[in-house]
Amino acid sequence: MHLNDYMNKKFINLKLRPPLFYNWDTGIRFELGNPDENNELVYMDRVYQRSLSLFKSLHSLDDEIIIVANVHHAGEENILRRRKLKIFNHYIKFKEVLFRLQHKVIPYVFEDVYDIYDFETHRYTLRCKVSDVKYINLIKAICNQDMDIKPKIYHDIFFINITNDTIFHIYDSRGCDVIASEIDSIRELYKNYNDWVLDYDRVTIDKAFE
Repeated sequence: MHLNDYMNKKFINLKLRPPLFYNWDTGIRFELGNPDENNELVYMDRVYQRSLSLFKSLHSLDDEIIIVANVHHAGEENILRRRKLKIFNHYIKFKEVLFRLQHKVIPYVFEDVYDIYDFETHRYTLRCKVSDVKYINLIKAICNQDMDIKPKIYHDIFFINITNDTIFHIYDSRGCDVIASEIDSIRELYKNYNDWVLDYDRVTIDKAFE
């Protein structure tokens, strides 16, 4: 199933861009990093632990997923075509899986938000199983994006689970969004990790699960 076909069936009218939580009715926003922690090692240890715990709880190794990377750049620059494998090749276990990687240029996904019209989004999609992915390394690299730690991935990476119809997105070390086509798909996640729900949005999230 192609990404667009899947999204049009399960996440109708959702633009695949952050913030997912504020653009979909069924979701949870979790806090990863402790804003009161000044020790970077302690701070990131919690970020990694929470992000990996949430990912493992939401995904089984046999689940079919689509990993989506949105890469934004000025439209006249085409150098990103040469970079497309570098986003994935360090985090996929088998070379043959990388042959499924697809690339498409679409209008800048934030065009209507920022009124910027000279950018475009290069969207890379890879359908695979969770077991094909070195997800521990990948998630840590995503969490590092706003820290002075390498390796890091700056781009928006979405894990679309087509087995349980959920989308998992770490926006930076502060937190992550989990949305679902049906609320029961994430009800256990809400119960098991309720203490990690971002307090700023807790009232809205609790109401959705009543």
